[in-house]
Amino acid sequence: MINKLVSKIKATNAPIVVGLDPTLKFVPGHIQKKAFAEYGETLKGAAEAIWQYNKEIVDHIYDLIPAVKPQIAMYEQFGIPGLMAFQKTVDYCKEKDLVVIADIKRGDIGSTSEAYAVGHLGKVTVGSKVCYGFDEDFATVNPYLGSDGVRPFIKVCKEENKGLFILVKTSNPSSGEFQDRLISDADNRHLYEVVGEQVAKWGEEHMGDSYSYIGAVVGATYPEEGKLLRAIMPKSYILVPGYGAQGGKGKDLVHFFNEDGLGAIINSSRGIIAAYQQEKYASYGEEGFAEASRAAVEDMKADIEEALSSR
Repeated sequence: MINKLVSKIKATNAPIVVGLDPTLKFVPGHIQKKAFAEYGETLKGAAEAIWQYNKEIVDHIYDLIPAVKPQIAMYEQFGIPGLMAFQKTVDYCKEKDLVVIADIKRGDIGSTSEAYAVGHLGKVTVGSKVCYGFDEDFATVNPYLGSDGVRPFIKVCKEENKGLFILVKTSNPSSGEFQDRLISDADNRHLYEVVGEQVAKWGEEHMGDSYSYIGAVVGATYPEEGKLLRAIMPKSYILVPGYGAQGGKGKDLVHFFNEDGLGAIINSSRGIIAAYQQEKYASYGEEGFAEASRAAVEDMKADIEEALSSR
């Protein structure tokens, strides 16, 4: 799957992943009204509104981008109907030939980790049948529990030719409370560097044509750390959250890329899916929310392209 991701990034000239992280406050009133008229102001009604919102956005941007990243918590808040909307979104994006990165941030051990891996990336035996669960292409994983929590995912990824993005240096302000800690007085390395080194080692076990199936998550809000981690993980794709709404801009991102212009994919979530709520795109109005999302993708693409061409 990493080969497909790289190929689609080249074809679209857009190292961009759109985070499908909906909340009801993003969903225009006319969509909510229609969903509630059919299902009431219920979890099912909310999930239907989310699904219709996602679908229209995907219809307007799928030709511009290589990948999407639905954040499962935004769907879980609506219970089982929300998870059904998540599944519909995953399936629809795959129909549109988009690479689907499941932002699930799982981190456990043993049979629990195996079950997470199988449920999201692999298949499960049911009697005489073999069934896929959510069947995404990549998943995000928290490595805090060590190799015991990651290896079950790597095993499934090898079986299914799928991949991971492992949290290394996250974009949130308090990430440094743990991730920036020095290992010891004698070892002048931060915890995130050690995790990056381990990601590179795991990646050597599951290589694609030019990049590993095992990638990393490094926040756009930490460009200097990104430069260091790029050198530590030369063959790992870096998923970079924090563009736009969290302050990251194209000029901050060049160090996340290799000299070949590849090696990183930049995420924007509400900056795209809720673009119509921004002053810059307000002229599209609620009815034109998906057109506003398309315009935001085009602007993001131009910003990153300009930054890479001028480095």
